[in-house]
Amino acid sequence: MNTPCEAIQPGAARCPGPSTADIIRADGDHAPAHLTTPNYRFIGDEDIDFARYTTREFFEQEKQKLWLKVWQWACREEDIPEAGDYFVYEITDRSVIIVRTADGTIKAYPNSCLHRGTQLKPAGSAGRSKNLRCPFHGFTWSLEGALTEVPCRWDFPHIDDERFRLPALRVETWGGFVFINFDDQAPPLAEHLGILPEHFANWDLSAKFTARHVRKLLPANWKACLEAFLESYHVLETHPQGVATVGDANSQYDIYGDTVSRFVHLVGYPSPHLEQHFSEQQILDALMAEGVVEGVGEGIGGDADPAAGRLRVPEGGTARQTFARHLQGMLGTAYGKDFSHLSVTETIDAIEYALFPNTCLFPSLLFPMVYRFRPNGNDPDTCIFDLLFLQPLPDSGERPDPAEPFELDIEQSFHEVPGFDPGLATIYDQDTGNLIGQQRGFKSSTKHGETLGNYQEVRIRQLHRTLDAFLRR
Repeated sequence: MNTPCEAIQPGAARCPGPSTADIIRADGDHAPAHLTTPNYRFIGDEDIDFARYTTREFFEQEKQKLWLKVWQWACREEDIPEAGDYFVYEITDRSVIIVRTADGTIKAYPNSCLHRGTQLKPAGSAGRSKNLRCPFHGFTWSLEGALTEVPCRWDFPHIDDERFRLPALRVETWGGFVFINFDDQAPPLAEHLGILPEHFANWDLSAKFTARHVRKLLPANWKACLEAFLESYHVLETHPQGVATVGDANSQYDIYGDTVSRFVHLVGYPSPHLEQHFSEQQILDALMAEGVVEGVGEGIGGDADPAAGRLRVPEGGTARQTFARHLQGMLGTAYGKDFSHLSVTETIDAIEYALFPNTCLFPSLLFPMVYRFRPNGNDPDTCIFDLLFLQPLPDSGERPDPAEPFELDIEQSFHEVPGFDPGLATIYDQDTGNLIGQQRGFKSSTKHGETLGNYQEVRIRQLHRTLDAFLRR
């Protein structure tokens, strides 16, 4: 694995052995074609300047030319299900009220009174309100943005009610997510989403609810935090406990246009780094011992504990196939759903789509996560990480209330989240534990830039190329 590559075209080198697409095809269950159709392209090999992660100057450019121009996920529709429900979203020093109006329309307004600028709703708040009323002097607007009350109106003959409407920001929805854009001239959300609606046609994220929400402050720039989750290259060193059951170096990396990327990270297939041979039964045994399914609180082993007899790989079968069918049955019982139509890869693999600039979506049954990475106010050295776990809606049609975020500070561990799977908590602690050293290392380096792998870290390079395109506008 450490042998220098022969002289071939940049980006053409791959990990020796079966590819992710080969292994998924070998599952034999008609996985979606796009999962076995690699979509990589070489997009350069120059270093990425560390100043992009550390300097006030670069951060200010992002504030003006990225965050005020890009479509960004602000909340879920489930956060504002009824008329009058509102949610305050914040990015850098901007604050936005997102509200559902009487006819069900979603509106977004700058969180600022047109009288003397006071925030209409507290920062980070959510709730229900019949109107938007300033807590300072009482100027009031309807949920639709119309001015409805001016105390001592006789003193404001110069106010034109129509011109004093709350200025509306652009709002669009997809997959149960509410996106906003400060730029009236930006292309529509559909253009920004690229291939996501097509690829997620059978993975309806709007038919899910937020079963768990963890929000953690991280000690690094938002891009560095996001990038820690864009590649599997780090698994061998950062997560050595998992190499017997995950294919890391042979993960598949795909680039779709400027705004979407993906990796497909196999479960139930040992790391190519390992020289030891594992039988399919040994791989399955290791998978069954790895803890609980997050959000269910039930052992992956289910009824396959020693007393009931070990779950066995049938003759001619694989650990991946056996584990996937077992998981479909276990979660089908837990959720009251039939998951037998899902392929093995849709059931157990870590399939992660990144939507520029800061969102990651996982559609598989075992990995139902959503990530978001935002700057922590005006601090380029810290980041707010939102981690959501989505579960299918019950067949009753009733939508459970979304989980409230459980807040973790920089020093706190994911093990402190009540009910969180210990094994998964360890993984997230390992992922986020590298960040403070990386942010400090950015500032200590005399090299001044990071050198990326052409294939395994291509998603990081795509992030910076698209960011540069925004900064040039």
